[in-house]
Amino acid sequence: MKYVGYYRVSTKKQARSGLGLEAQQQMVRQFAGANGELVGEFVEVESGRNDRRLELAKAINAAKKAGASLLIARLDRFSRRVSFISAMMEKGIRLVVVEMPNATDFQLHIFAALAQEERRLISERTKAALAQARRRGVVLGRNGNLLAEANRESAIAFARHIEGFLPPEWPTMSYSEIARRLNEIGATSPTGKRFHPQTVKSFAARLLISLDHKIV
Repeated sequence: MKYVGYYRVSTKKQARSGLGLEAQQQMVRQFAGANGELVGEFVEVESGRNDRRLELAKAINAAKKAGASLLIARLDRFSRRVSFISAMMEKGIRLVVVEMPNATDFQLHIFAALAQEERRLISERTKAALAQARRRGVVLGRNGNLLAEANRESAIAFARHIEGFLPPEWPTMSYSEIARRLNEIGATSPTGKRFHPQTVKSFAARLLISLDHKIV
C-alpha cells in the first residue's frame, strides 16, 4: 500500500519549531513503515477553519498520480468540519487515519459529526456562562482572562497527573486505547466519571501543549 502523508499545523511558529508536527510525522511514518510505503509528505500551515488548502491540493494530486491513499495522524488534522470531509470523499479521495485505520467512510463521518457537535456545545456553554456572569454584574476582561488561565493550568495539571498512568508511547496510541487502559486501572475524569475517547482527546491536547507539542 502506498501513502501520501498530510500534516497540518495552525501557525508558522509551530511549523518552524515542530510543535504538533513532529508527533504527527511520527505517527504517520510509523504506520506507513509497518503497512506499506510513504511516497510523499506535505505540511500545511493553516487554521482548521479554513478550507483553502494549497498543500492539501498538492497532496491529493500526488496521491492520485501514485495510486496512493492520503494518510493523516488524526481526523482533526484534516478538517474540523463534516462538510469538508464529505466533499473530499465525494472526490474519490481514499483517506486513512492512523488512530482509526480500519474506519469506513461512514464511521469517519460519524466521528467528525460528533467532534463538530462537541465544539458547538462547548461554544454554547461558554457563551451562556459569560452571559450569566454579565447579568450578575461581573466585569469581564482581566478577571475573565485570569480565570481562563487558572482553568487552563488546572487542566494541564490534571493531564500531567494522568500521564503518570500511561506508557511512554501514549502519544502514538489511539484515544480509544488510552481510554480503555485508564478505565482498566480505575482512573477517573475530573468529574469522577469513566474515560471515553473524547474525554481523552481533551486532556491529551492539554498535555501535548504543556510538552510543547501543541495540537490546534
